[in-house]
Amino acid sequence: MTRPANTPWLTPYLTVANGRAALDFYSRAFGFAAGNVVDENGVPTHAEMHYQGQLVVMFAPEGAWGSTARTPRSLGVECPQTFYVYCDDVDAMHQRAVDAGAVSLMAPADQFWGDRYCMVEDPDGYRWGFGKPLDQAAGQAS
Repeated sequence: MTRPANTPWLTPYLTVANGRAALDFYSRAFGFAAGNVVDENGVPTHAEMHYQGQLVVMFAPEGAWGSTARTPRSLGVECPQTFYVYCDDVDAMHQRAVDAGAVSLMAPADQFWGDRYCMVEDPDGYRWGFGKPLDQAAGQAS
């Protein structure tokens, strides 16, 4: 079985309210870089975002290709999952995300499982957790 280079076996595919706004937010808030973006008449209808050279998320706007999928924010519900992303500096990532318009759900703190961790909510209502092992050796395979 094959897959594209730098593509994990599992990649979340989100529905966003506005493709252009999501591209801008994920870039400013999390440092994600746009990969393949399908644009129809100036409107992104599919986008891929990369972090540290790896594909981390793909998305399309509400209504793209006749989809009835909605964002958690549009549905007025709490997102039932959190995307967990490892980063180099949890405190800086948290501040960057909040400065870009994310809502802080959990300030950076050392956690019982051995990571420094924070959680924010993006404008579409998705939850993003950012972590870094407190002891770098804990994150390495033995």
